[in-house]
Amino acid sequence: MNQELENTFLKALEQNQQKLLRICSVYAEDADDKKDLFQEAVINIWQAMPAFEEKSSLSTWMFRITLNVCLRLQSRQVRKRDRFLKMDSIRIENITIEETSSEDHERLIKLRACIKKLNDADRAVITLYLEELPYKEISEITGLTENHVAVMIKRIKEKLLNCIIERS
Repeated sequence: MNQELENTFLKALEQNQQKLLRICSVYAEDADDKKDLFQEAVINIWQAMPAFEEKSSLSTWMFRITLNVCLRLQSRQVRKRDRFLKMDSIRIENITIEETSSEDHERLIKLRACIKKLNDADRAVITLYLEELPYKEISEITGLTENHVAVMIKRIKEKLLNCIIERS
């Protein structure tokens, strides 16, 4: 790979690393799984860099590869055994676990439990939404239309709200 492509890769990775890690954390059982998913995603992105055609932004393309890696590896793991998700670093309205009051912390726990119940497609869309990506970018990553993404997000929010109410 030429130096320019390598520099582009390293810069994009530095700019998007935290978001990629958060995507991986949604599909990881623990910190080691998250690191493994992230490493696999980075390897896949690196190997695919020469084929990047700039049909979307580089970050959107990286999110799509990361999401595909997570979904592919998760489906393999699910076949082997049942797994539970841990969402240690998901952001909700810029609230992180470390900064929350006990009431906010309880709400996050309930939300995580409800997100665990979602199917893969819904979980992928809501994860990208929680990363504050615009509908257009979510549609590029998932291959869905913007309108479909908007409808899905509305329905997912309703599902999550109902689930949280049931848990209260």
